Amino acid sequence: MANGPPTRNLLRIVLDNFLKSFRPRQMKGDYVGEDYFGNKYYEIPADPSVGRRRASRWFEPTAKEAYDQEITAEWEAWLRGRRKEPPTEQELLKNLAIIKMKERNAAELEAKYSKPKDAAALEQQKTGMGSFPQYDEYEVMPGKGKHEK
Repeated sequence: MANGPPTRNLLRIVLDNFLKSFRPRQMKGDYVGEDYFGNKYYEIPADPSVGRRRASRWFEPTAKEAYDQEITAEWEAWLRGRRKEPPTEQELLKNLAIIKMKERNAAELEAKYSKPKDAAALEQQKTGMGSFPQYDEYEVMPGKGKHEK
């Protein structure tokens, strides 16, 4: 059977992959940039010769283990692979200025057009049974007359 077709040893493949899973992954990438929140961004470039078709991209937040914090839209697009080149500092600063301008304009519009809220003018919310609509053709309580309590 030495000349027979090559066979795959499934158990060997599973065992090799299991043992490879214990090896530490390469998490040392090239530093790419930093945003104005202080997050640092890294990349391991794509290398098809070793089976890596896409670049690995990640970020390290300012507070360790705080991966749910906010990141800028430009950096998020780069992390997800929607843009090839990382954002430049000029682009980030320009978009930050636009954000600040919009916040300032929104505050001015709010101050200009907001009316003082009068407590008496606000309609009181009904609670309990009074909050449901009552119709003349239906009983409020079963067995009782119309609108009797």
